[in-house]
Amino acid sequence: MMMQHGKAKAARSNGKKTESAPHEAPAQGIWSGTVSFSLVAIPVRLVKLVEPGRISLHLLHAKDFSPLERAMFCPEEEKIVPQEEIIRGFEIEPGKHVLITGEELESVSPERSRTIEITEFIDIKEVDALYYDHPYFLVPLKGGEKSYRLLAEAMHRTARAGVAKFVLDDREYLVVIMSRDGALAVSTLHYSDEILPENALAPAAEASEENVIKKTIQGMMTGFTPEKYSNDRREKLLSIINKKVKKRAEVEAPEPEEEEAAEGVADLMSALEKSMRATKKGT
Repeated sequence: MMMQHGKAKAARSNGKKTESAPHEAPAQGIWSGTVSFSLVAIPVRLVKLVEPGRISLHLLHAKDFSPLERAMFCPEEEKIVPQEEIIRGFEIEPGKHVLITGEELESVSPERSRTIEITEFIDIKEVDALYYDHPYFLVPLKGGEKSYRLLAEAMHRTARAGVAKFVLDDREYLVVIMSRDGALAVSTLHYSDEILPENALAPAAEASEENVIKKTIQGMMTGFTPEKYSNDRREKLLSIINKKVKKRAEVEAPEPEEEEAAEGVADLMSALEKSMRATKKGT
């Protein structure tokens, strides 16, 4: 079932896309500035390395297919609350909050910066996989290509990575910068207090059970080939969407006007014959 609304038409007509394949989308710069260490400063642009394969479905009004908008609703007064009446609070126990003002939030926000300053270099093998969050690439800007290549090559040869902090969207991130295929890759890291202690999660196992599990794991060992895994739900949903779009196109496609086309060809042939006869008479 295909549904369309006036606003939806307008959104499509201005060129907005709701879904595209990640590998087809150009790399979008989300931050630009410099990577610096010691007296070296390299102008760079931060781009995404991963695009989540999420399919966005809009919430629509069943009566007229209008896109729905989210609103803040007060259950006590049973009404929508305007923006100017909305404040923030931290819940200390059910129903009780400590209020936080905009000025207080501003006071703890990090100062905006256009610099990723490497404060130290580490052995990349020392970073536990649990700490990795979102991956990005750094792309050199004009004038920084040579220093960029030298840094990437030096980090590759020494198997070192740079640790730094930088600010994006009023939030300060801890990052690790490493060399990857001749380029500088960046990954945001979780802070240590965000990682739950392992002893709080993993119960002790019996020796016999542990041996069985080890043998099972050994028997299932193989090389990791990411290409053989796929997001089945996303592919099935895309298949449903494509079928609906195709069906709509078939329904809306105008029937070929065979008679009119035939008449058009006949008229053209008649005109050509007249032209030829006129040419012969003239000669």
